[in-house]
Amino acid sequence: MPHKQNYVERMELSKQQRLASGLVSERFPEVAGMVIQMTYYHKAANPVLMVRTINVSPSGYAYFNMDCMIKDCFDGGFDLTSVITDMIRRRKKTGKGKLICNGNGKDITLSSDHASIAYEIKIQYNS
Repeated sequence: MPHKQNYVERMELSKQQRLASGLVSERFPEVAGMVIQMTYYHKAANPVLMVRTINVSPSGYAYFNMDCMIKDCFDGGFDLTSVITDMIRRRKKTGKGKLICNGNGKDITLSSDHASIAYEIKIQYNS
C-alpha cells in the first residue's frame, strides 16, 4: 500500500507543479508551438533507454521538467525550463544539448551519471 500512496502523492505534486507553471500562451505569448526531442540514456550494455518527442502547443502547460526514467531514482529528472526560457528570450529557433540527472537512489546508491538525456528543441514563433 505505501507504494500506491507514494505514487498518488507524486501525481498530485506533479499536477500542482503543472498548474503553477501556467500555460505556454500566458508565459510565452510569442510562441506558436515547440517540439522537444529527447533521447534518454542510462548505464547499461544498451545505453539508449528511450526516445521521446513532445509537441507543445500554446494551450499546454509551460512545465518542462522531465522525470528520470530510472526506477530507483529519487528527486531526479531533467529541467529544460531555463534552456527553453533562454531560447525564447534570444528568439532562437533550435537548440541542442545534454543534461545529466542529479537524482539519488532512495534505497540504493546510484552513480552520479546514472542517467542523461540528449535533447533538441525546435520553437516556432508567431509572425
